[in-house]
Amino acid sequence: MSTTVASGRPLAGLARYGLIIALVAVFSLFSTVAPTFLSAGNLQSILVNNFTLLAIASIAMTFAVAAGGIDLSVGTAVDFASFAFVSAILAGLPLPFAALAGLGAGALVGAFNAVLISGIGVSPFLATLGTLFIGRSIQQLLTGGGNPVYLPPSGVPEAFRFIGHGTIGNVPVPLLIAVVIIAATALLFARMRFGRVVLAIGIQPRTVHYSGIALRAHVAATFILAAIIAAFAGLILTATVTVYIPSSGNGFMLNAIGATFIGTTFSPLGRPNVAGTVLGVLLLSIVANGLLLTGLNFYWQQVGTGLLISAVLAFSFVNKKAIGA
Repeated sequence: MSTTVASGRPLAGLARYGLIIALVAVFSLFSTVAPTFLSAGNLQSILVNNFTLLAIASIAMTFAVAAGGIDLSVGTAVDFASFAFVSAILAGLPLPFAALAGLGAGALVGAFNAVLISGIGVSPFLATLGTLFIGRSIQQLLTGGGNPVYLPPSGVPEAFRFIGHGTIGNVPVPLLIAVVIIAATALLFARMRFGRVVLAIGIQPRTVHYSGIALRAHVAATFILAAIIAAFAGLILTATVTVYIPSSGNGFMLNAIGATFIGTTFSPLGRPNVAGTVLGVLLLSIVANGLLLTGLNFYWQQVGTGLLISAVLAFSFVNKKAIGA
């Protein structure tokens, strides 16, 4: 018995820290094959251009997956927030009210999901898939078939530009916002009752229900909160490029799902967790940047990302199976 346990410990560590091993491996690989990969400008580009928005979208996805579901409408919340933000700025509203309009539009997406999931009983997958299709159609209708909505350079408030391009203490504002969201989510899951209930719902929803906790209310709040978090990505995206492009937020959805499930390998129980999600986002960001620097065709980059996600998940699964986890 002791021999089995002793021999299983290295495998258990390998299963849990396979994500870190993969991070070190890809970082070392691109440091070797791409001469400019280690430059200060490129490393900053990874954090600001690759990591920031995907990290926010992935944290939103982590909430939904932690509660035992999934949110295919994360990109829709990003898009609705972006559209409302741009529209409010064009209407001449002050920046704080425009930002609230964007967050409110994202919250509406979450509320619609909440009604379907908690109110009617539709599964999260089908509910958010429906929201994805409805949201895409609404965007087409609002923009005359999918035309971008541009902000005139002369009509953009300086504070608006600050959200997308400003710095505080040499730290880019978008990255700072992402770090605050990550830290707040980690604190919520670790220290606050709501976060612990969300995690419990994902493991034993019946137990939560029979404990007298308002299961449906917590699930509804989870999807609304996830959409609000995703809406922050919409605000940052809009402030960065000063344009709203219909359905552009959907580009974050698949990678957010991938980062969240890659992150589960960092948990001994195989559960969604903030640290694992952040590491998963960092891994995908490094790979996307590194493959771009090597000059590979965009479609081969997608193949490489897909293979990486499959490899990390398979590696963790095989090792956990070997130790009987």
